[in-house]
This record gives sequence, C-alpha cells and structure tokens, in this order.
Amino acid sequence: MLEIGIELARPGGWLPVFFALVMAISMIAYVILDGYDLGVGILLRQTDDLSEKDAMIASIGPFWDANETWLVLGVGVLLVAFPLAHGTILGALYLPVAIMLAALTLRGVAFDFRVKAKAPYRPWWDRAFYTGSLVASWSQGFMLGQLIIGFQNTTVGNAFSAVIGVALIAAYRLLGASWLIMKTDGALQQKAVQWAKRSLLLTAVGVVAISLGTPWASERIFEKWFSFPNVVMLFPIPVMTVVLFYVIHRSLSRLPLRLSEGNQYGVAVPFMATLGIFLLSSYGLGYSLFPWLVIDRLNFWQAASSVEALMVIFYGVVVVFPIIIAYTAFSYRVFWGKSTPLKY
Repeated sequence: MLEIGIELARPGGWLPVFFALVMAISMIAYVILDGYDLGVGILLRQTDDLSEKDAMIASIGPFWDANETWLVLGVGVLLVAFPLAHGTILGALYLPVAIMLAALTLRGVAFDFRVKAKAPYRPWWDRAFYTGSLVASWSQGFMLGQLIIGFQNTTVGNAFSAVIGVALIAAYRLLGASWLIMKTDGALQQKAVQWAKRSLLLTAVGVVAISLGTPWASERIFEKWFSFPNVVMLFPIPVMTVVLFYVIHRSLSRLPLRLSEGNQYGVAVPFMATLGIFLLSSYGLGYSLFPWLVIDRLNFWQAASSVEALMVIFYGVVVVFPIIIAYTAFSYRVFWGKSTPLKY
C-alpha cells in the first residue's frame, strides 16, 4: 500500500489514473444520456401514430446530438492518453466500431431528413432512425461484452457478447420508455409504461449476465469480488440493484391507474431508478476492471503516454471537461419539463 501511495504521488502515477477517471465518467455519461435517446429511437416502431412519433422525437430533439459529445471525449482520451490500449481495443473491435459509427451516421441523417421529406417518404426515414438506433445499441452491447471477457475471439465469447448486445437494447429501451413517461402525457405516456414493463425482465437478465461474466473472465476479478472481507463490503451493490428493479416494477404497476386520473405523481421514478441501476452497474464494472484497460494484459500505467504528453493533455482536459459538464447541465435545465409539439 505504501508503494502504491508513493507511486500515485508522482505525475507518472496519478496522471494515468486521472485520465482513466475522466474516460470512465465520459463513457458512463454517454451510456446514460445517449442511452435514453437511442431507446426512444428503438421504440419509434412501436406506434403508427405520426403525432406520437413526432412527440417522441421532440422529447429528445434538444439533447440527442450533444449527448454524443461524451462518446467523442471518452474515445479521444483513450487515444491520446492511452495509445497502446487504444490500438489494442480498437484493433479487436474494428468491425463492431465500424458498424456502430455507420449506424450513428444513419441515425443522424434520418433525424434531420424525416422532417424535410414529403409525407410518403417520412416513414422510410423513421425506419432508418429506428434501424440506426437498434444497430448502434447492439454494437455497443457487443463491445461491452468483449471488454468484459478480455476480447476473447472465441465462439463462446462472441455468443456472450451478442447476448449482452441484446440485453443492452432492452436496457436502452427501458431507459427510453422511462424518459417518455417523464416527458410526454396522454395515450403516448400510457404506452410508454407498457413498453417499459416489457423491457424490464431482459434488462435484469443482462445485469445478471454481466455480473457473472466479469468474474468468470478473470481469476483476479473473481478474487476481488468473492474473497473475504470484500464479499461482505460489496454485498450492498447487488442488493441495491435488486431493490431498484423492484421499485421500477412497483412504479410501473401503479402508474397506469394514476395517469388515467390525470395524476403525474411519480412519473420520474422509473427513469431515476433505471439511472441508479446503470450507475451501480458501472461502479461494479469499474471496480472489477481497475486498474486494467485490457483485462490481465494492459493496465493504466502500462498503456499511458509519456508523462510530458499527459501533462500537456491534462491542462486541456481541466479546461474543457468542466465546460462540457456546464453546457450539458444548462441544456437540461432549459428544456426540462414536458416536451412541446415538434415545430420547424
């Protein structure tokens, strides 16, 4: 412990940890913020009512593009601060990354063109937006699965990653439906409650799969979770996760009657509880992986750039990072509350 403390006191010790923390925060912010608007895109095919589709798009309109800033920041930090890990990770995930970027591009084009297209062609752009959201979500889940198992290019590993991809679609769907419960009203809000119910079980399956798959991938991670006294101290994490799943289930069961009476009390509960599950899962994953960027192969210090390069980047991040947080918070403050009709 003393040696670790001495190492962290030096720039070559704490700078990699700082950038790993910035990268982790960026990716968590991306998964949550872009997760709900990807979820709304996935849900777009659940209704044939054009006004409801417009209301769904309007609920994410002020936010969706800026949400992707966090992805750019996270991958940018990986590139400049951990070039060795960037090469290893992106080399192993070249195909799913390319698929994700193509899907996000399709999604962005469809978002802008759907409102400019003539009526007969608008459904095609809605399908493109849905397809881009679905494929991008699955690709991210596949990459998460590969990260968990240490990029093992095996049949079992790829099958596990594919299952995590499907589970992440369900999780994003739950997050998107919960967002619509907060941001809309009327028939669409009632439909969003049902959509959230259908996504809850598969989301729970995904959380369980990640929780079991991570210690299975590495003996070191297994020991971190199940050795004594760690297993006792970490026990509240799965317990709190189960409690939050119960809170979501209970809230979704009560909301239909409440909403039919015009009572909006508790509409934020499913979204906030889902947010809590994402944060707890991210914390558990971060604890499992620390200090590895590639499990049992590359840690923060091995993959980091030179101290001189990290110090230059550090000053830039110290300026840019708070600005991104500030304008993100400001945009959500300005556009908080129920979404208004889509107008151009």
